[in-house]
Amino acid sequence: MSEPAPKAPAPGVSVAKGVARAAAMSPVGPAKPRGRALSMDELEAGVIAGDRAVMGRALSLVESSRPEDEQAAQALLERLLPRAGRSIRVGITGVPGAGKSTFIERLGLMLGDEGRRVAVLAVDPSSALSGGSVLGDRTRMTRLSAHPGAFIRPSPSGGTLGGVARRTREAMIVCEAAGYGVVLVETVGVGQSETAVADMTDVFLALAIAGAGDELQGVKRGLLERVDVVAVNKADGGNAPRANLAARELSAALHVMRGGDEEAIVLTCSALTGEGVGAVWSAVNGLFTARAARGEIEGRRREQAVRWLRSLIDDRVAALLRGSPAAQEALAKAEEGVRAGATPAGAAARRVVEALLGDLRSHEQN
Repeated sequence: MSEPAPKAPAPGVSVAKGVARAAAMSPVGPAKPRGRALSMDELEAGVIAGDRAVMGRALSLVESSRPEDEQAAQALLERLLPRAGRSIRVGITGVPGAGKSTFIERLGLMLGDEGRRVAVLAVDPSSALSGGSVLGDRTRMTRLSAHPGAFIRPSPSGGTLGGVARRTREAMIVCEAAGYGVVLVETVGVGQSETAVADMTDVFLALAIAGAGDELQGVKRGLLERVDVVAVNKADGGNAPRANLAARELSAALHVMRGGDEEAIVLTCSALTGEGVGAVWSAVNGLFTARAARGEIEGRRREQAVRWLRSLIDDRVAALLRGSPAAQEALAKAEEGVRAGATPAGAAARRVVEALLGDLRSHEQN
């Protein structure tokens, strides 16, 4: 469903440096050097062949925040893009304790046993000290990580809004180019903006649990407006009646909130026993199939790509602002003036932008 992209030009010096760095990265982060550096052709061929070790190196390159790696990463993504877009992308969220990892492992094993290849992009909270992942889904999904048809990539959220890693979209391209037909994006949990994950997936699934006091348990309005399927997990044993009641309450709340819009499907399941997990997947897959038949998936992805472009532009402008001494000085003065009530915020913002533009012009002249 993705638009074919032109073949990337032969990598230059900076691209070669980025590829060399990728060769020294393991699938889960920095490691000791692992042999010679891979060329761009070898990275591309390895990803397309589904080589997990090469996929890990490619993803490390794509996720790198080092400026010298960016050109190499984008060159690789351009090569892989024509092979991407053929998966079903599912966002999975839920409150802490809802059993997301257990559910994903159960679902992934079920799909893997059916012959599907499943990639899990598990976005973990970032360590405040190291910036790395602190949950480690590869250790929480041991059975799935050992399945030959599955690939799990834990990524630190980096503090991004909604717990979505900055490079998750690019990671999806790598996984799809490697032939993974199902991509599951697990978020940290229900945060301020879970709409971020809805803006990169085809179907949005939320896990809930019963017996936590408020049966809506922090499922915010923004999430209820965007969610496609709600699965009340842990519907087993003595908790089954409470789970069924929670499902009815959530269904009623969604009906009132969504009005005439497409209503979310509310089901119950038990990730522990596996009961109902197949029905949840049938609902997800059914929605995807119906939307694809109506041409909605292609249009949805195109709009998502445009919104992502705008988000990246905002990030680049913010980075320019942080890297400009003149703009930073103007910003400090602007904040002081606004805080003192001496300068209107609009005028202060204009002065900061003018300082940034002036700094950029001076660099161009030099």
